Amino acid sequence: MSVFNPKDTYNNNFKIAIVVANFNSLITEQLRFGAMDAFYHSGGNENNIEFHYVPGALEIAGTVKQLIDSFKYDAILTLGAVIKGGTPHFDFVAGESADKIALLSVQSNIPILFGVLTTDTLEQALERAGTKALNKGWELMEATLLTIHTYSKISIK
Repeated sequence: MSVFNPKDTYNNNFKIAIVVANFNSLITEQLRFGAMDAFYHSGGNENNIEFHYVPGALEIAGTVKQLIDSFKYDAILTLGAVIKGGTPHFDFVAGESADKIALLSVQSNIPILFGVLTTDTLEQALERAGTKALNKGWELMEATLLTIHTYSKISIK
């Protein structure tokens, strides 16, 4: 049985793409900063991280598909923020983006991590994009590195 080991979040020169939705950029840029912090904190090299911006959460999946097909990355991390409004648009955007990214994740040989916040309010989104201790971007980058290590252990056997 494998157990979590903090060294499994060390960055062994991994190439990671981050797809960032511009919509709600106040939130998504803070998530990106948190992910970058974790990337560098774990030993990442600035030449091994690339950012790809899209208009909103619905455009993330198509970009992820293109990045998978490029065979350039060890993992892809997605960042976005969908905040509930007064219309059913929230349900459509949040559900469709989650479904499409999840489908790509199970079809891919590299980790694809879902980092699209879905919150009821701007305040909730700001809280999740807060300082390092609470920044979901940081947490998602740690999860990305751990998942790369997990995939590599499986493919070695």
